[in-house]
Amino acid sequence: MSDGAADPTAMRREPGIVDAHQHVWDLTVRPQPWLALPGNEPLLRNYGAADLLPLARAAGVTATVVVQTVADEAETTELLALAAASDLIAGVVGWADLESAGTGDAIAELRERPDGGLLSGIRHPVLIEDDPDWLRRPAVLAGLAAVGAAGLCYDLVVPADLLPAAIEAAEACPGLVFVLDHLGNPDLGGRPDELWMTDIRRLAALPNTVCKLSGVLGQPSPDGGHAGRGSAVAHLVPYYDVVLGAFGPDRIMFGSDWPVCTLSASYGQVVAAARALTAGLSPIERAAVFGGTARRIYRLGQCASGAGGDVR
Repeated sequence: MSDGAADPTAMRREPGIVDAHQHVWDLTVRPQPWLALPGNEPLLRNYGAADLLPLARAAGVTATVVVQTVADEAETTELLALAAASDLIAGVVGWADLESAGTGDAIAELRERPDGGLLSGIRHPVLIEDDPDWLRRPAVLAGLAAVGAAGLCYDLVVPADLLPAAIEAAEACPGLVFVLDHLGNPDLGGRPDELWMTDIRRLAALPNTVCKLSGVLGQPSPDGGHAGRGSAVAHLVPYYDVVLGAFGPDRIMFGSDWPVCTLSASYGQVVAAARALTAGLSPIERAAVFGGTARRIYRLGQCASGAGGDVR
């Protein structure tokens, strides 16, 4: 694998790669409090769709899903407008107040916008909540049910120790598809944690769940080797193997987590790492991971309506 350069032959075999997880932000419009966390200093600048476009094209990516970063519905309307004007962004995972009795009405208002058909899902970063039982709150479960009733998905971004709460939420909302971001944020080490492996398999056993191969692709190995350089993805293989065995390729989707990934790897290196990890799959299976799953689950190119929760 080269240092981030896309393989033109592979690009011809896999046209239309979908990057199911990327972000944009403009610090002159609103602050991004999470960027104040130690280590995020390089991200303290504006990132727009125009910055990603040449990187995506060079890597063979022709469509993306842009994901919310702050708990602010105004950001969601801005992302919808951005997607409507973009040749790259095909779907939006926005934010809605899941604890509000008016969650369904708020989603309906978003969907009624001229660009509302681009709303593919909702996300509330559980990572920002102090309450480890936030996903178990009755009001949150009611809000999640409203997301499912609207035909949208819910992106799960949780620390690994909250996967049991995520499992309970998915069990309680069978009509909603849960998309697990970043493999459930495992602690990358010499070998996967037994609890994480058990929880991933329990989550994947539910028919209304899928997983993003994202958030770990640029992470360096414990010995300092980089996932995006050479063939140094060996430290990721045990985690990928667990997820692949649990979900299968038709319930896994590639996501770059750009620009967060640039803290440790270039966009091209992240795509290359995903290619290396999935090299053993058949062409049909790779097509699912690099586009088919995202197009189906997020209903890219079509309006979501009344979708059931079983994605098998």
